[in-house]
Amino acid sequence: MQRKASARWQGSAQDGSGTLTTQSGTLADVPFTFKARFGDARGTNPEELIAVAHAGCFSMALSFALGNAGHAPESIATEAALTLEKQETGFAITAIHLVTRAKVPGIDAATFHRIAEGAKAGCPVSKVLNAKITLDASLVA
Repeated sequence: MQRKASARWQGSAQDGSGTLTTQSGTLADVPFTFKARFGDARGTNPEELIAVAHAGCFSMALSFALGNAGHAPESIATEAALTLEKQETGFAITAIHLVTRAKVPGIDAATFHRIAEGAKAGCPVSKVLNAKITLDASLVA
């Protein structure tokens, strides 16, 4: 399986602008700029897209792992907070903190945490990231 996306950029890094497009068409010429990436301007940025990809990948991996363990979830909500830091060699994604809240009937907290940690390690997006990944996972009623 292969997935594709493309980016176009025009102009200088700080004054230029670009667009992002995905193969599925979900993103089609979505604008991104320096100010959207490093400030509060409207538009998206690569780090935000990595964070949402990680939240989605983890949520699906957790659902799959819970189902395989006989604990079908009713709902899973995950937020990913990505840390981008300036280093000597430039900027780097150094950490992602996942916060997930799940409604899973009939499971105890210890089993849920064990399965959630396994999903964090097994998620394909987790595997591609060279960053510290932490997880705050809890059950909700």
